[in-house]
Amino acid sequence: MPKEKVRVLIVDDSASVRQILQTILNDDPDIEVMATASDPFAAARRLQNEIPDVIILDIEMPRMDGMTFLRKIMAQRPIPVIICSSLTEEGSNVMFEAFEAGAVDIVPKPKIDTRQALLECSTRLREAVKSAARARVRPRAQRRVVEKKLTADAIIPPPVQGKVRPTTERIVCIGASTGGTEALNDVLEMLPSHCPPIVIVQHMPPGFTAAFARRLDGVCQIRVKEAEDGEPVLPDCAYIAPGARHMLLQRIGLRYQIAIKDGPPVSRHRPSVDVLFRSAAQHAGANALGVIMTGMGDDGARGMLEMRKLGASTRAQDEESCVVFGMPKEAIAHGAVEKVVSLHHIPREIMHWYQAGHAAAAG
Repeated sequence: MPKEKVRVLIVDDSASVRQILQTILNDDPDIEVMATASDPFAAARRLQNEIPDVIILDIEMPRMDGMTFLRKIMAQRPIPVIICSSLTEEGSNVMFEAFEAGAVDIVPKPKIDTRQALLECSTRLREAVKSAARARVRPRAQRRVVEKKLTADAIIPPPVQGKVRPTTERIVCIGASTGGTEALNDVLEMLPSHCPPIVIVQHMPPGFTAAFARRLDGVCQIRVKEAEDGEPVLPDCAYIAPGARHMLLQRIGLRYQIAIKDGPPVSRHRPSVDVLFRSAAQHAGANALGVIMTGMGDDGARGMLEMRKLGASTRAQDEESCVVFGMPKEAIAHGAVEKVVSLHHIPREIMHWYQAGHAAAAG
C-alpha cells in the first residue's frame, strides 16, 4: 500500500503567500495541499466537507482573525494547527497566545530574498507539517493537566541546611521540540527556587526565544533567560538556546560556561539537542542529568546515549504525556534512557537527582 500523504489546508489572506506555501509543500512527496482559503469563513466552509490532517493558519486576516478561528477549531473539532506568521520578537506575545489556544507549532513566513533562506524556510515548514500530523490535539479544556503553582513541598522537602555543595556543580540538560513550549512551562513552573542550573534546547525559530524566556521568567520561581555566549552557568537559573544557533556547555576550571555557536543544522535542527547533550557528556559527565521531552524526530537520541555512557543520568517523557512521542521514543530505542516518566514527574525527578548529589557529596 502506498504511504498516505499529509493533507494540508492553508488559510492566509495573501494570494502570493498561499501560492508560495502550496508550492513548497507540494514539492514534498509526503505532503499534499488539499485546499487553500483566503479567510477563516472560507476555511470553515471547506471543513464542512473535508477534514485536513494539518491546518496552516495566518494570524492577521479580514473578517475573522486567526486566533479567534484557532480557538473555535480547538473547542469544536481539534485539528493540528501550525501558525505561519511574520510576527517579530516585539509581537511574539501573540505566539504564546497561539500555543495556549492549542497551536502545535509556529513557523515564520517563508523568506525568498536568497536561495539559502528559502531552502531553510522550506525545510522547516515541511518538517513542521509532518510533525503536526502526528501530534495529539485535545479540546483545550482537557489539555492542561498540571496543577498551577504548587509549592516546592509538593516535589521534595527543603534541603538540609549546612550541606556542602559538590566541587563541580550538577547540571540539567533538557531537549524538546513540538509541544515543548507548554511542557517546559509546566516543568519549570513547578521547580523550587533552590534547584540545579538548567540548559535547554527548544526547537524554535530565531526571534522568539528571548520572549519565550521572559514569559517563563515571569511565572517561575527560578530565573529563566535566553543564553548568551560566554556567560557562567549558575544554580537556580535556566538558560534557553537562542533560535537558529547552537548552544554548548563548556567547563572553565570547576565551573560551567555557555558557548553559542553558528554552524549547519545538526539532526536537521539548529539549535540541536544532540550538540548540547554531546557537550554535556564531555564536560559534565556523571554530574549531568539529561531529559528529553516531546518532539518529532531523533534529535537528542545520540547525544543522550553519549551522556549515559559517560555516567550521566537520563530521563525521557512518556508517550501518554507527549504531544509527539518522537524524540523520547528514539532515545529509548537507542538505549539512552535510564527512566521513562510522566511530564508531571519530571520536576520531582530533577530535584530527587539533585538532592542525591548533595547527599553523596556530604558523605
